[in-house]
Amino acid sequence: MVGVMNRLRNLDAYPKINEDFYRRTLSGGVITLVSSLVMLILFFSELQLYIHPVTETQLRVDTSRGEKLRINFDVTFPALQCSIISLDSMDISGERHLDVRHDIIKRRLDSSGNVIEAKQDGIGHTKIEKPLQKHGGRLEHNETYCGSCFGAELSDDACCNSCEEVREAYRKKGWALSDPESIDQCKREGFVQKVKDEEGEGCNVHGFLEVNKVAGNFHFIPGQSFHQSGFQFHDMLLFQQGNYNISHTVNRLAFGDFFPGVVNPLDGVQWHQGQQSGVYQYFIKVVPSIYTDVHQNTIQSNQFSVTEHFQGMEGGRMQSPPGVFFYYDLSPIKVIFEEQHVEFLHFLTNVCAIVGGIFTVSGILDSFIYHGQRAIKKKMEIGKFN
Repeated sequence: MVGVMNRLRNLDAYPKINEDFYRRTLSGGVITLVSSLVMLILFFSELQLYIHPVTETQLRVDTSRGEKLRINFDVTFPALQCSIISLDSMDISGERHLDVRHDIIKRRLDSSGNVIEAKQDGIGHTKIEKPLQKHGGRLEHNETYCGSCFGAELSDDACCNSCEEVREAYRKKGWALSDPESIDQCKREGFVQKVKDEEGEGCNVHGFLEVNKVAGNFHFIPGQSFHQSGFQFHDMLLFQQGNYNISHTVNRLAFGDFFPGVVNPLDGVQWHQGQQSGVYQYFIKVVPSIYTDVHQNTIQSNQFSVTEHFQGMEGGRMQSPPGVFFYYDLSPIKVIFEEQHVEFLHFLTNVCAIVGGIFTVSGILDSFIYHGQRAIKKKMEIGKFN
């Protein structure tokens, strides 16, 4: 047993020196204090990394197919009234949605930006009494109302009971509604007068769109769009002639749900129109993103980058109607964010590296200073004797 203990004693890599042979110096004390402080700072830095999760980023090819893209928006137009703003969306697959109204809320704003009225767009219309029937007579008691579509009926039994339904029938037919005062429903509902009453007001439009996950665009324009013979036209005659002020503020624009660390570059962006009317265009590159937290909760969302361009009138004419257009395209690369905790063994290894490294470097530095001081002192003493 004694022999085994002696062998273990011979393996000691840390031989002890009698304290009588230690020599403490001022430089050694300063180095010890500084190295201890540095060691403490690095230890707490490593401890913080261990306690808080870190986010690892990966890039992969996006192989998803047939998915939908949700676009959340909140845009304010301080100089366009709600009754003339329409929202359209279309993509390269040929799918188009004109004058989108579902999941959209418009809020009328006064000149100071205060809310006058908020309602979901396209819901309800003015109640009318004794309207003009489809057959030409007035609605009588106990008779079911069926208004005329004025030639835009898609079938013989189709009815247009409100000005909005007449406008929709005209749009589907590819016709422009140039004189709403000649339409019985619009005249009784005071549609034109309503547009005139809202002059000078602004409008806040917010909601969301569900579109195909392919390149496309959505835009806000004054007037109403309709499709005919493979072309898209815009009916703005019934509102006003002249300059449209498309100044706007993008309060929020996001392609998907929020996740930690995401930055939407258009949030809070303002643009004020000068004298010239035109088209303001945003060109957006959407990057699919997946975020997974430490609890393995996954958020499927998107990030995007954007450039802007304003196209004014050329020679007094515009190539496209005035409005605000958002053109988006999808990146083929998907970004994956994953929160991870540093493993305890990795933390322990880093702590040991910090302690050992600083201890070794400070020992080398102390030895260099000590032996340097001794050499200089020795030379000075030799010089005195000479």
